This record gives sequence, C-alpha cells and structure tokens, in this order.
Amino acid sequence: MPVKVIQTFVEYHYAMTRRVWESIDHLTEEQFVQDDAYSRGSIRNLMTHIARADQRWLTGFKMAPDPNKGFKFENYPARAAAREFFESVAGEMTEYVSKLTEADLEQNPTGMPGLRWQVLLHMVNHGTDHRAQALHLLHNLGAPTFDQDFILWLPKK
Repeated sequence: MPVKVIQTFVEYHYAMTRRVWESIDHLTEEQFVQDDAYSRGSIRNLMTHIARADQRWLTGFKMAPDPNKGFKFENYPARAAAREFFESVAGEMTEYVSKLTEADLEQNPTGMPGLRWQVLLHMVNHGTDHRAQALHLLHNLGAPTFDQDFILWLPKK
C-alpha cells in the first residue's frame, strides 16, 4: 500500500471531521449534549468517540500505555473541551502517519487485528460512519451540513 494513499485518507478523515466541528459551532451547548437514542447518544458523544477510537488505535500502534484510561463522555461537558481533545488526537495521529514508510504499513503490530494500513483505513471508515450520524443530527437541529464524499474533497485539498 503506498504511504501517500494512507496519508491522504487520514488527511481527508481529519478535514471532514473539522468541517463537522464547524457545523457544531452553530449549536447551543445544550444541543451539543442533547441525548439521542441512536448510536452514541449525542453529538458530543459521537465526536469524542471518534477521537477516542483514533487515540486507542494510535496507542496500540505505539504499544504505549493508554493515556486516557477511564475515558468518559462526561469528561468533555462543552464543545471547547471536546474539540480540544479531538485536535490533540488529530495532531498526534497526523504526525505519526507522516513518518510511516511503506514497510511500516505492511507490518501487523502486536495486538492489532490487521496490517497497519488496514487498521488506518478502518479508522477512516469508522470516522465516516460516525460523522454521517453527527451530520444527520446536526441537520435535524438546523445546523449547516455538507457532503463528505472523498472524491468531492480531493480537488479541494
């Protein structure tokens, strides 16, 4: 798997997630944490779940201790705290991916369910799923939404 392909997909993942955050800025704090019966329960929960899942994959790649043991959605009661958590994880993952080689991508790190490139593509796909859920909720709350198609993002990058 060419490293540039994986780097591009990870870049897309974070660019689209940042666009969702821009839509979230149109909500009140109450709407941000408003419970929803589907999936993770609120937009806050969806967005922190995306960041937390990425953080767990990164921790696994590095074979490092979990820096966020005891994670709870409630630890991010407002948009600013949740966004800061996301940006921290996005920065760490982007830096990590920028240093990968093609040989690294073909490795199956200890404890991982697949090759590094497969796990990274899973991470991107997982993010797409939860962003779609968040965008649906945002639409229902009257916030602006957008198409998150990879092919539409490519020319704008």
